[in-house]
Amino acid sequence: MAATFRPRKQVLVLQALQSLVYPWVGGSGSTCCLCPLGAKRYLLSDSIVKLKEFQRKKVAVACNLPGTKETYLRKLEEKLTQNKLILKEELRTLLHLCASRDDVELAKHVIYRYHAENRNITLGEYKFGPLFMRLCYELDLEDSAVELIKDQHLQGFFSDSTSFNILMDMLFIKGKYKSALEVLIEMKNQDLKFNKDTYVLAFAICYKLNSPESFQICTTLREEALIKGEILSRRASCFAVALALNQNQEAKAISIFSQIMNPESIICTNLNIMIHIQSNMLETLIDILKDATEGNRSRFVKRHVFSEEVLVKVREKVKDVPTLLAKFDELNKKLHTNGQITAYTLDALLCHTPSDRQSHTVLLNKRTVSRRTFQPLSQSLWAE
Repeated sequence: MAATFRPRKQVLVLQALQSLVYPWVGGSGSTCCLCPLGAKRYLLSDSIVKLKEFQRKKVAVACNLPGTKETYLRKLEEKLTQNKLILKEELRTLLHLCASRDDVELAKHVIYRYHAENRNITLGEYKFGPLFMRLCYELDLEDSAVELIKDQHLQGFFSDSTSFNILMDMLFIKGKYKSALEVLIEMKNQDLKFNKDTYVLAFAICYKLNSPESFQICTTLREEALIKGEILSRRASCFAVALALNQNQEAKAISIFSQIMNPESIICTNLNIMIHIQSNMLETLIDILKDATEGNRSRFVKRHVFSEEVLVKVREKVKDVPTLLAKFDELNKKLHTNGQITAYTLDALLCHTPSDRQSHTVLLNKRTVSRRTFQPLSQSLWAE
């Protein structure tokens, strides 16, 4: 097979990514100056991870299994020993039966055999990657997931962005940002398309690593995305702004913030305050707080909410200017009175789990009972 051509800019991105994972860059712990606590939160919603759905399927598969789980596993071990063909349904059932590290070890052997037998059959094939990642997610086996996704013998088995996204989210939760970056490198090396969740994860990982190298990676990935015409989510842009602020790149932070389509969120509100603090725009900063306290007082109108941590930084910044300090203290009292202050740090707000937004109409119209048998539908249990 001919060597894959990579544009020069993409090569530079890969080189920058690879340079960041060497030991001198630092450990995996959070060094975010915006929040010393370094919150470890989920980045993907359950509509992406689908862990609950996966667990429901596991129960259904176990209930419908002819014979015992032990018998089924033993038969698969015999097929491996006798070098017999592994069927798609056998692997899918196995992944739903795994409940321990030993079970997953058997599943790994079966995956290698199955992929060796079917590596050239990809069109319309069921994707096992997300299923295996959900299994590792459930059992806290992120190291096994990293091992397989980086193994060149399984090239093509994890051929979807969902597998990589779930694994990066798993590593992010555990605070293993360096390993998460290695997974991002592998995804880039395999030329897999980044989706909106991938960019959120990539920028969040760079934000947590908080180094000049990770800032460069974030900047380059963002520029590449914009050149391709990708629409970056507000959440991804917020991580990029926060990283720029942590790296004292105020001009870059202002530039990225100005391109956020709808900055009406609690995170954007607080990032805007941080931009004004670090850019020494103190008069304008006080005006923003004043407008927030004097805005529409109707309880039906959403009011700006400020992180207590951010307001502490504001006070620290204006403490040597008596007139501004007096104005701030007065506004701070009003914000407390109005209930416009949250104890969440900016880091916690950034890493907060997004809520699933699903149409109520879809939920109402979704049929769950068979019209013929009046029994609960189970066919969808085999869907990804």
